[in-house]
Parts: sequence; structure tokens; C-alpha cells
Amino acid sequence: QVQLVESGGGLVQAGGSLRLSCAASGRTFSRNAMGWFRQAPQKEREFVAGINMWNGGTYYADSVKGRFTISRDNAKNTVYLQMNDLEPEDTAVYYCAVDSAVFSSVSVRTAAYEYWGQGTQVTVSS
Repeated sequence: QVQLVESGGGLVQAGGSLRLSCAASGRTFSRNAMGWFRQAPQKEREFVAGINMWNGGTYYADSVKGRFTISRDNAKNTVYLQMNDLEPEDTAVYYCAVDSAVFSSVSVRTAAYEYWGQGTQVTVSS
């Protein structure tokens, strides 16, 4: 049974930093793409960043480029999201997800991802 567990969310002031972690269990995802998404109240879930676990290739939404960094540790089956220079607009529940198709490119579409975590709340105060 595949399980994704996010951690690292919290309350931070604007300009601060947080590091999110997503630990996967039940399967090894070294040949898959993993992504971070977020959903703010009354808004649709949106793509934030993604990484190809086999070669480390990354892709970012324009809104977070230069501020967020996604990375992975294949030995731990874990992906991270380092978030710097946070803004109130970054406030949302953050989810990690896995595309079950092997060697597929990072997708920005939620429908491409089969497995999802439960989410972790990030709140940025002004």
C-alpha cells in the first residue's frame, strides 16, 4: 500500500523559510516523477514544483521560481521543498504526489498523479 506523508508545514512571517518533506512508502519511486501542489481556500489545486526522481530534473511554476527548490533523496524515497522568501500568497495546504507512470516528464496536471499525501498547512503572515 502506497503512502505519502508530508511534514514541515507551519506558520511563518513573510520573508521567512520552511522546508517541506514528503516520505513515500510501499513502493520505490526512483523511476517516477514527483510533484508538489498547493490549494488555497476557494481556489483550485495548483502545481508548484516537480522532479524526475531518476535524473533530478526539476520544473517550477512561475510564481515560485527563484524562491522554492525541490530536491530528492532516492535512498530515503523522499522529496523535499525548500521554500524561501515566503509571501502571504503562498498560504495554502501543500500536497505531494507521485506519477505512477515510469520515466514520464513532470506534469503540471493533477490528473497525471495517482498517489497523494494528506497535505500540510503552510500559513504566511504579513
